[in-house]
Amino acid sequence: MMDGIADAADPADAADPLRVLVLSDTHLHDDLSKLPAPVWDEVDAADVVLHAGDVVTPHLLDELRARRPLHAVLGNNDRTLVGQLPDRLDLELGGLRVGMVHDAGARAGRPARLRRWFPAADVVVFGHSHEPVDEEGVDGQRLFNPGSAVQRRRQPHRTFGILEIAAGTLTRHEIVPLP
Repeated sequence: MMDGIADAADPADAADPLRVLVLSDTHLHDDLSKLPAPVWDEVDAADVVLHAGDVVTPHLLDELRARRPLHAVLGNNDRTLVGQLPDRLDLELGGLRVGMVHDAGARAGRPARLRRWFPAADVVVFGHSHEPVDEEGVDGQRLFNPGSAVQRRRQPHRTFGILEIAAGTLTRHEIVPLP
């Protein structure tokens, strides 16, 4: 669904925080073993997985969906997934509004741009740059790019993200470096 809203039932007990694994820019073709073992461990520990694009292969989506509820958006390298993933996504997780997009545009003006694109979102998840971002945007909106767990490019580490949500509040937001 393009620019649609997905309502996600909370898979976790209402008393427990909802644990969300956030991935982006995995760029895997058919060799899923290139996704590091600690990330697969986090998939199994999560209640929900978000993928902010550049999945590249439907095989990764299938494997993630087989393990956990998954929400993903289309990245610029997801040519084989056109029509299967939306460009943008609005969803609710644990009472928190989450917006997702692959390319959030240039760093300059990004906070205002994401507030315009996702006016109701408490958190906006994005990717594309492989550069981890965890910062406050306009009016307290959380801007979150997990980086890449596979291709670090100019970053010191490969990374992924963890969000925890309790009672409609973001209680944890962390970029996790891989060894």
